[in-house]
Amino acid sequence: MIASSKISADLIIIGGGIHGCCAAMFAAQRGMDVVVIEKDTVGRHASGVNAGGVRRLGRDFVEVPISQHSMDLWYKLSDLVDDDCGFQIAPQIRLAETTEEMERLKQRVTQLQGMGFDHEIVMDQAELRRRLPAVSDHVVGGIGSLRDGFAQPYQTTFAISRRAKRDGARIFENEAVRQVAKVSQLWEVSTDQNTYSAPNVLNCAGAWAGRIAESLGETAPVEAVAPMMLVTSRLPHFCDAVIGVAGRPLSFKQMPNGTVVVGGGRLGRADPSKNLSEMIFPELRLTAATAMDIFPIMAKATIVRSWSGVEGRMPDRIPVIGPSGTHKGLYHAFGFSLHGFQMGPGVGDIMAELIANGSTQWPISAFSIERFKDNPAERR
Repeated sequence: MIASSKISADLIIIGGGIHGCCAAMFAAQRGMDVVVIEKDTVGRHASGVNAGGVRRLGRDFVEVPISQHSMDLWYKLSDLVDDDCGFQIAPQIRLAETTEEMERLKQRVTQLQGMGFDHEIVMDQAELRRRLPAVSDHVVGGIGSLRDGFAQPYQTTFAISRRAKRDGARIFENEAVRQVAKVSQLWEVSTDQNTYSAPNVLNCAGAWAGRIAESLGETAPVEAVAPMMLVTSRLPHFCDAVIGVAGRPLSFKQMPNGTVVVGGGRLGRADPSKNLSEMIFPELRLTAATAMDIFPIMAKATIVRSWSGVEGRMPDRIPVIGPSGTHKGLYHAFGFSLHGFQMGPGVGDIMAELIANGSTQWPISAFSIERFKDNPAERR
């Protein structure tokens, strides 16, 4: 099918997940004419199917300043988008099951405090049991970030997209990008339905972003992965925090209605070429077993449903955020490696600032796409 019309803008954003929608909202508020192109629907993949953790706890140190900025925006997000997004402030706690794990967690908090950040605290066994009386006896302690939280991913992404539209952004769904090219100093982005033209393009295409970057000569080793989640029947109230574990993959929280949402990094199969993810139930059983080890009350739970989605992961487990190393007017924000939901508002604001003003006050050099230029499998 030949594209039927040409649509002009100041900024074209490829990808309608939380990062693309946040960037659209903040760029439109800065007076830019913004178009978002989404091959499916807003929030269809990683931004709509993740665990919803609004987490600063345990971040890679280079992510902490952006995560802090994003947290400030989360605290006022309901006013920004006229929707509570299901956001609740709740402690995020990472548990240690051995003394060696506990020592590593303590060292992390000490290092973070040396950088000037005090949101993470150490919890000894007594303090931990005061907060989590249902936790297993073998857990020796942990660290926590007490004013983190969680939200409803789908609700959040849609609320942000609605606000972006209200601010003037145009969102085109069910249009897959076929080509991105520079034509007479402008970028042209072609779909089967339309051709879009703008001086700036922001690549927020998640697991599909590497294909776009590499079509323009930039190395972007994005791996498509399929995080898996499950939700249980209702249990009596026993947990007010979002729980992770230092030595095993786990993301765990009890919702206000008593159901428990469990995930944490065990992966299904992702097939980005077909837009599909597949559950691997032996892996999901390991997730359930870990939850029962940490909270014995979970042995009484019944799994109600499970799901997965397609997400992009980088070799070094931190995202690509910033300008192209090759092309003027091309920018990237992708590869959030199963922990990007909390960073959405902050990254969107930073990218809007960078594109509108030509610079940003926030430290983003560690996220440059050029770190993969000479060694695609580079790990820091």
